[in-house]
Amino acid sequence: MAGLCPHFVSAAVPVLLAATVSAQAACPMELAVYGDRDKAATVDFTPRGEGAAITNQFRMALDKGVVLDGLVMWTDDVERPNGMLMYKCPEGDVTGEELEACTVWQGVIYSADKSGRIGLLPAERADAPETLIFPDLAYSLRFSSAYGEAGFSRLPWDVFTLQGCQE
Repeated sequence: MAGLCPHFVSAAVPVLLAATVSAQAACPMELAVYGDRDKAATVDFTPRGEGAAITNQFRMALDKGVVLDGLVMWTDDVERPNGMLMYKCPEGDVTGEELEACTVWQGVIYSADKSGRIGLLPAERADAPETLIFPDLAYSLRFSSAYGEAGFSRLPWDVFTLQGCQE
């Protein structure tokens, strides 16, 4: 902003900063990227595609190139976003037994805003929340087939914060 009037510069900086903050806050859920406090994992949400029962789709990337596939389906009885993380599931039609064998974590995904208010994971097209909570994630992953010598070695924290928005 060289050569500009100092009064213009001081007035323009807050406007530019507000536009940047506003752009970050408006990330839709299906493009949100989260990371845990220990930098052991990232969660990238993606548009869900055709599955009518699936409300969110995501991938969790861990060390050693291990990637877990995630999906969320809202339950009918007590409305909750039931998330699942799967590792090396067979392709195509999968039996309940096969799905259970490749599921490494399952539970309700909670969210939290900047003031600490707890809520539920929103569906696509909603603004991405500041924080996501995957209860007992590390515990479940520790005893999964994805962990250990042939898999990842660093357990993520159960709490993930918004890191950015995919373009």
